[in-house]
Amino acid sequence: MNQPRVNPGRIVHMASAFYESCILFAASDLGVFALLAREESAPEDLIATQLSLAPRGARLLLDGCVAIGLLEKQDGHYRNSAEAAAFLVPGQPGELSSALRYNRDVYQAWGQLTRFARTGVPVEKPELHLGEDEARTRAFVMSMHGKALGMLPVVLPMLELDGCRQLLDVGGGPGTFAVALARAHAGLRCTVLDLPPIVAIGEQLIAQQGAADRVSVLGGDYHTTPFPPGNDAVHMFGMLHQESPETIQDLLARAYVALEPGGRFHVLDMMTDSTRTSPPFSALFAVNMALTKEHGWVFSDEDLAQWVKAAGFEDFQIRKLPPPMPHWLASARKPLLA
Repeated sequence: MNQPRVNPGRIVHMASAFYESCILFAASDLGVFALLAREESAPEDLIATQLSLAPRGARLLLDGCVAIGLLEKQDGHYRNSAEAAAFLVPGQPGELSSALRYNRDVYQAWGQLTRFARTGVPVEKPELHLGEDEARTRAFVMSMHGKALGMLPVVLPMLELDGCRQLLDVGGGPGTFAVALARAHAGLRCTVLDLPPIVAIGEQLIAQQGAADRVSVLGGDYHTTPFPPGNDAVHMFGMLHQESPETIQDLLARAYVALEPGGRFHVLDMMTDSTRTSPPFSALFAVNMALTKEHGWVFSDEDLAQWVKAAGFEDFQIRKLPPPMPHWLASARKPLLA
């Protein structure tokens, strides 16, 4: 019986895929894309001098960027590719470099996946990016800010908040969504609840955007800090994937109590289908969360539906965001006669 012929190419590519991500992180951190946005085109010696790089190191890094399509090279001069110009130059509307720094910071944790598989215990303390390490914390918050900025044009039109006057953003970090929603809805005031080291940075970002008069922060631990009452909407964006099922159910029950009758509840997060293997990115992100959080994982859309309904909400709906965003947006309401 003839065996099907298989090609090892995909496995070989997997084994070396980190080459590309490391080139991306290094070029971004060193300022290559920002420099070439200013210069438009530059030879390797100018780039090396401007960025204080060793000539040989600069040449190999730049050629690596060309090889993976981040830069273009002609007559010894380098320039940003269209993708790099759109997504890797600080200050551009679609800039992702700050958002990508979270991936860079968890790179070492992924190198200890074997240890996690044997122990089931996170290989890195979550406190490192939640206040213990100032640089890691700021990088984490700025990464969340960058990701939210990229998602705003898609997510905002999907949120039904007409007539809402008070919104509680649980685990809202940098306050990016809260600021955008306050701007989009006249009369809406938002409170961002998160850990003190997180909201300290978030408060700076809120002030820089001129939104401090309508977006306030509440430093605390959402596991234990009472939710302020009287909200027309409660949001839990990108934070439930680090909690156990029991904690998620508790948080949803408290959100229900914190809402006025008829209030809206929204969850934005990574999710899988019932198999827990699809979409592939969500399944991989579950591993990422488990490496750094005791209860880190990715729940399924069916899990969330059950928890939301058990908390007493009605009119549950869930939608996938369009690619390349791997998130799902769920919505529900507290009954008017609650």
